[in-house]
Amino acid sequence: MISITRNLPWAPAAVIALILLLAGCNSSDDNQQKQNDQGSQPSSKKAQVMEMARRNINLEKSYSAKLGSEREVVVIARVSGMLEKRNFEPGDSVEKGKSLYTIEPVVYQTTVNQRKADVESAKAKQHRAQQDAKRFQRLLKQNSVSRQDYDQAMAELQVSKANVSQAQAALDSAQVNLDYTSVNAPVSGIISLSNVNVGNVVDAGTKLATITPMNPIEVRFQLPQQQAFDLRQQRSQQQGEITASLQFPDLQQSDETPPLEGKLDFLGSRVDQNTSTVQARAVFENPGGKFLPGQFVRVKLQGMQRFDVMAVPEIAVTQGLMGPQVFVLDEENKARTRTITLGELAGLRQIITEGLETGDRVIVSDPGGLKAGDPIDAQSYSGNPKELSDQGDEDASSGADSSSQPKATEQGDDA
Repeated sequence: MISITRNLPWAPAAVIALILLLAGCNSSDDNQQKQNDQGSQPSSKKAQVMEMARRNINLEKSYSAKLGSEREVVVIARVSGMLEKRNFEPGDSVEKGKSLYTIEPVVYQTTVNQRKADVESAKAKQHRAQQDAKRFQRLLKQNSVSRQDYDQAMAELQVSKANVSQAQAALDSAQVNLDYTSVNAPVSGIISLSNVNVGNVVDAGTKLATITPMNPIEVRFQLPQQQAFDLRQQRSQQQGEITASLQFPDLQQSDETPPLEGKLDFLGSRVDQNTSTVQARAVFENPGGKFLPGQFVRVKLQGMQRFDVMAVPEIAVTQGLMGPQVFVLDEENKARTRTITLGELAGLRQIITEGLETGDRVIVSDPGGLKAGDPIDAQSYSGNPKELSDQGDEDASSGADSSSQPKATEQGDDA
C-alpha cells in the first residue's frame, strides 16, 4: 500500500488553514447576529407628554346672525287728514323731534278754538252758580229761603264745576290732535322712502316712513341649549366678562376697517321647542353708521369658559378603528392607544369628556408615524398648542421634501 501522507508534505499546513477559515466564518456570523439583535430593538422616539388634570378652559364660539337696529321705528299718522307737506329727503339723517310731515292743521286748529270757547262758557256758568250759592247761603241763615232751595243752588254749582272740567278735557284732546298734525321723528336715525306722497289723505295709523338708528347696532342669534346653560352658569358666577366681535363673510375687509367690538347684553330665559336653542343678543358701537341692518355676519363670543374639564392639544387626537383616540404612556414609557369621547373644540385644544383619567400621560406632539408599543423618550410639554401645530406642519413639510432624498433621511435617522 502506498501512503499519500508521505508523498504530500504540505498536508498539515492545509489543515491548519482550513481550521482558521472556519473560525473566521463563525466569528463573522456572531458579529452579524449581534448587529441583527441590536437592529431589532427600536430606538426611543422623543415626544412631548402632558399629565392630565382637570382645569378651566377658555374658548371662543361664533354664530351666524343678521345685523339689526333695536330702536328702529315706523312713523305713523296719529290723525286723519290731507298730507300737506314733507319736511325731509329720503335717506336723510334726522334728529329726534324733527318735523317730518304736516297733516292739515287748520281743521284741528278750528276744533281747538271751539273747545276754548266751550271752556270760557263753562267757566262763566260756574261763576254765576258760585254767586247764587253764596247768596242762598246768606238767605238761609236769615230764614229767607228754604233748605231745599239752598241745596238746589249748591248742586248747580257742582254741575257747573264738572262742566268746566269736561270742557277743559275736550280742549286738551283737541290740542293733542292739533299737535299730531306735525309728525315728528321719535328717534334719531336714517329715514326711509316715504310711503305716502304729499296730497294724499291719510288715516290715523297709516304708515308713513321708517327711521333706523345706526349707532349702536345689534345682532340677535341662537345658542344651542347646552351652550346657553353653560354661559348662564358662567354669568351667574360672574367669572369673566363675555365680549363679542363681528366678522363679515360677505365683505372684503381691509386694514382701515375698524373692528366692531361689543358685549353680550341679553340671554333668553326659555328654549325654543322647534330648534332647541336659546335667543341671545349682542350690541355694538357703529361709528359713522358704516354697517347696515340686514347684513349677514358671524358674531364671535370671547371669554367663554368650561369649568373642571380635561383637554389636550387638538394635534394629539387621531382617528382609530374604534373612533377618536390618543396615545398614552404605560409604566414602561411605551405608547398605547386610548379611545376617547370628544367634547367641544376650544381653539387649538380639544376637550375630552370620556376616556382619560387624572394622572394619565398623553403624548401631545404630532403622532404621525407613531404606533402602539413604540418606546418613548418623554419630553416636558411646553404648554403652547400652537407650537405643536407649527412643529407638525414643519415635520410634514420636511417629510415631503425628504421623500426625494432617501439617503439624507437615513443619515438623519441614524443621527
